[in-house]
Amino acid sequence: MAEYWDLYDNERKALGRTHLRGRPLPENTYHVVVSVWTVNQDNKLLLTLRSEEKELYPNLWENTSGSVVSGETSAQAALRELEEETGIVATEDELVFLGTARKVFSFVDIYLVRKTMKDSAIRLQQGETTAYRWVTLPELEHIHRQGKLAFPVAYRFEQFRTLFESMLSPNT
Repeated sequence: MAEYWDLYDNERKALGRTHLRGRPLPENTYHVVVSVWTVNQDNKLLLTLRSEEKELYPNLWENTSGSVVSGETSAQAALRELEEETGIVATEDELVFLGTARKVFSFVDIYLVRKTMKDSAIRLQQGETTAYRWVTLPELEHIHRQGKLAFPVAYRFEQFRTLFESMLSPNT
């Protein structure tokens, strides 16, 4: 099924046009991507292993992410991607917006969701991910240093490292 994105200018003002995924974006246009960090009751972050079938960053660890489809809000996309990729169901009230990272062709909205859950609740999306693991912030940093974290995730993590440290401190 074809996926369309709403297009924005460099100030994130809607252009009133859509774009078919897979085609090059028109010059000076952007689309919106979401990135969701899931934190469990043990204050650990959820990572999923990208399938070896993926064209970009196969067999590297990532957090939940994906593009916002036309007509969808950023928060709606975050919840949809979280459920599609991991089986985790959350509500908008559970999403904490951390900020936006601007990339070459996209605005990436970063979210955090805290969930008390059992591992049996996680359902990986076939063709997308092949494994998952819960990691502490130091373990995530170790994976990053080893080069086993997909580049876009590593880039966003670096931008929000201080915020993660404060949100994942034992007193939180």
